[in-house]
Amino acid sequence: MTRVVVVEDHPLYRDAVVALVRGLSGCEVVGSHPDAETALAGAAEERPDVVVLDLALPGMDGITALSRFRSMDPQPAVLVLTMSEDPPVLAAALRAGARGYVVKGSEPDDIARALEGVARGQVVFGQQIAMAALAQASGRAPSGPAAAFPGLTAREADVLTLLAHGRSNADIAATLFVSPKTARNHVSSILGKLGAATRAEAVARARDAGFGAE
Repeated sequence: MTRVVVVEDHPLYRDAVVALVRGLSGCEVVGSHPDAETALAGAAEERPDVVVLDLALPGMDGITALSRFRSMDPQPAVLVLTMSEDPPVLAAALRAGARGYVVKGSEPDDIARALEGVARGQVVFGQQIAMAALAQASGRAPSGPAAAFPGLTAREADVLTLLAHGRSNADIAATLFVSPKTARNHVSSILGKLGAATRAEAVARARDAGFGAE
């Protein structure tokens, strides 16, 4: 049996992933955790073969947790299951040792195939991530103000436009029909990519580049 640990802070989604894994032949859930710290603490006893890991976690971030899991003995395979379709985030996860990367919103069958693939030692990308990586590799350049910050995803460019208009995280979440946590994650990612120390600095740089001018 493939021993699986699920690390996901959203309880409903965590329960859904646990149910999915339990429905797979040859897999058993040996641990289910809301954060990386408790998952790592339990791993010595649970001894997972595969860790299904969200990257946007409270406390220790998912990339750090991924590296910690991959330094264990025996070493589990890690399947990232997260919101981000950003190629730089994918690259960071692969550098940290991820064996698979699938975005939330993928069909359950796709998630199941990815889990089974990494359990067999394969490297597996979900369809959306594969398309994003191909687009990045093809050198498709953004146009308009977004060209000033080519590292931004299309969704992050949308968020930056709203930031430049002075919108709060709550406003951004409502406008884009995402959760407040997702909006916060987008803003944090934007600050990192722009090298901005504060939200105000990011807004100033965005306006200088033409965001929010319309």
